[in-house]
Amino acid sequence: MSASKANLETLPRSLQIVLALGLVALAVFPFVGSDFYAQMVARMMILAIFAMSLDLLLGVTGLVSLGHAAFFGLAGYALAFLTPQGEAVSLWWTLPLAMCASALAALVIGFLVVRTHGIYFIMVTMAFAQMVFYLFFDNKVLGGSDGLYINFKPDAGIFDLENKRVFYYFTLAVLVGVYAFLRRLLWSPFGRVLAGIRINEHRMRAMGYGTFGYKLAAFTLAGALAGLAGYLWGAQTGFINPELMGFHMSAHAIMMVILGGMGNFAGAIIGAFAFEYVLLVFKDLPTVAGVNLGKHWQLWMGLFIVLLVVFAPRGILGLVERFTARRRHGDE
Repeated sequence: MSASKANLETLPRSLQIVLALGLVALAVFPFVGSDFYAQMVARMMILAIFAMSLDLLLGVTGLVSLGHAAFFGLAGYALAFLTPQGEAVSLWWTLPLAMCASALAALVIGFLVVRTHGIYFIMVTMAFAQMVFYLFFDNKVLGGSDGLYINFKPDAGIFDLENKRVFYYFTLAVLVGVYAFLRRLLWSPFGRVLAGIRINEHRMRAMGYGTFGYKLAAFTLAGALAGLAGYLWGAQTGFINPELMGFHMSAHAIMMVILGGMGNFAGAIIGAFAFEYVLLVFKDLPTVAGVNLGKHWQLWMGLFIVLLVVFAPRGILGLVERFTARRRHGDE
């Protein structure tokens, strides 16, 4: 089996139909669901953008980062610092500026970390993320452990983002745009080089490719897209705190990518929705024989991820592909 096939870079028609139906469901959801659930789905879409940004590193380039949440949180803080206390700030210059802040941080950190490999890369990314986390956590000027409030959603001019339905569809449009961009990037010459680095970096280097520059570019782009998600998160929730930069947020993003299926970006979207839904299910588990099962949701989530990796190593999309392939063979 080729590495491309193993990572489900090419989506079968059955999966394309599933994704199209999912897009239709997201488009009509605000008309059939309550405002509470619409806002919950909007948060899932924001996390899906975050997961796709990590999949560019993890599933495409083969770089396992445990510090990706630092760029997510930085953009949220950028929005908080740029928003005055008494009025909204323009989306059209704060969003690019926040993404640039995350991209610049990713460029500086990436210049140091992409020189490492394997377990060393994992540990160094986590170390840098913890440094950023404690920079904000221990500094009252930057909000400290209490975080910062964002009193107004950004002003988008013709779009009233204070309207929850408008914000929902704006987030959906961004999600579709990021997915289309990354899918196009995946099949571009740049994306093919990144996939080659994942498969065999030494061979790519022997063929004359400067793998350091390609990995640094991927790391920087992934940081910028994580910043896009962090900006939307801050705009929606109206609050940002250091926990969004912590190890747990990065670990959640990794689990989303693994849950959905790596290397195709659709898996990251499905994984984000599935992870958040399963998380809600586990947190709402009842008390049985005096034991509050919902209180121990981390245990059940851990067991769930372990079972998924053992029995469905290619994630949910891999399961769907296997099921549809069996049905096709059965019909034949």
